[in-house]
Amino acid sequence: MTTDRSPNVLSFLPTALLLFFIGWGGLVVLVIETVPTVGPRWLFFFLVVLALTGTVLPATAFLNRRFPSTPPATSTVVVRQALWVGIYGASLSWLQIGRVLTLALGVLLFVGFVLIEFLLRLSERSRWKP
Repeated sequence: MTTDRSPNVLSFLPTALLLFFIGWGGLVVLVIETVPTVGPRWLFFFLVVLALTGTVLPATAFLNRRFPSTPPATSTVVVRQALWVGIYGASLSWLQIGRVLTLALGVLLFVGFVLIEFLLRLSERSRWKP
């Protein structure tokens, strides 16, 4: 039996809490305890992705549940959309460390991620059979 709705928000809470605590807790420990050399810097970007993904995962699940699409968003789609936010945040912090981040570049990067997600959803819609 197929469902015509996205997965429930509560089904994402264990994953979101795990990512949230590993990401934000790791960032706190990393910032307090380490010197910004090469290894901790890459760990910083990884933990930013985890922290932001865990933070927005329930919101992404809620928005996909509240505004259904055709085909309905699967749990893979919800996690992927939350992961885009984490990658976007890590990309912004990486660009800011190099002092090359501008408003135009941030908006362009955002539009690029939204376009990629739109094209992925369009591809899923073309293969969907009710």
